[in-house]
Amino acid sequence: MIDSLIPLPPRGGAATPERMRQAAQGFEAQVLSQLLQPAFAGLDSSRSAFGGGSAEAQWRPMLVDAFAAAAVRAGGGIGLTQMLLREMERRQNATQTPQENRP
Repeated sequence: MIDSLIPLPPRGGAATPERMRQAAQGFEAQVLSQLLQPAFAGLDSSRSAFGGGSAEAQWRPMLVDAFAAAAVRAGGGIGLTQMLLREMERRQNATQTPQENRP
């Protein structure tokens, strides 16, 4: 399952690097989960160890979410976390840097 959502910091407050990493990883896990859903949708659950059925189909999205979150935590995601972190840090630094030439 995708880890709990990270609330945004108060307006004007800076997010810590750890909170930004958690938010970036959470977003990447959501994206990866959505990309993996179609791959698991076509599985024949009647041949599975648990016999398939509606219960297995009901819980499959949570299993896919857990696979995605584990892959991202292990560093085997699709590479969004690092890109998002760079952009969040860039934007945070831009808002904290005073602009001297403001009219």
